[in-house]
Amino acid sequence: MDRRTLNIGIVALGIAAVAPRLAHAADVDIEAALKPRIEGSPDAKLTMIEYSSLTCPHCAHFHEAILPKIRETYIDTGKMRFEARDFPLDQYALRAAAMARCAAENRYFPLMDMLFKQQSQWTRATDPIAAIKQIGRLAGINSERADACMSDEALLDGILKIRLGGQEDHNISSTPTFVIGTETVVGAQPFETFQKAIEPQLG
Repeated sequence: MDRRTLNIGIVALGIAAVAPRLAHAADVDIEAALKPRIEGSPDAKLTMIEYSSLTCPHCAHFHEAILPKIRETYIDTGKMRFEARDFPLDQYALRAAAMARCAAENRYFPLMDMLFKQQSQWTRATDPIAAIKQIGRLAGINSERADACMSDEALLDGILKIRLGGQEDHNISSTPTFVIGTETVVGAQPFETFQKAIEPQLG
């Protein structure tokens, strides 16, 4: 994807109106921020990839009601690893994803869980960006760093590339969508639906 296409993607999400763009903030480690976010054993036989948007209510439901059981049954037991990939649907989802990727790696998934848990509050706040930053403080991200991450052009572009990769590689068109080995599950389905997709592939 070239710069022009990426910029069009940002405009389409309404990003320009939120905050001034920085060419690249010196304190943002882009390579570390865009590193794949994976939870679970690297030796797990199966990988479950989630494409989600932090402003998607169905994604929030999955993280609150379904993912804990999947973690308990498959991720914590070493049978499957879980990879989170960003598929932002709007300007605030993109900004929140950028901030989350600036968290320490061991705080990334707890921060994502918190952003989903408090989604109804920060998405409806008078100033959603300020509300996102307040949640970020719980993960050790101060206001200055949050601003740098949420306005860093290279980081925003990198997140949009992840979204484009989902569209091109897996035909992702809605969130949440899960690629589990050779199976695809669309939507925050009951645990049993995921179980049916997972079990046959574990052998």
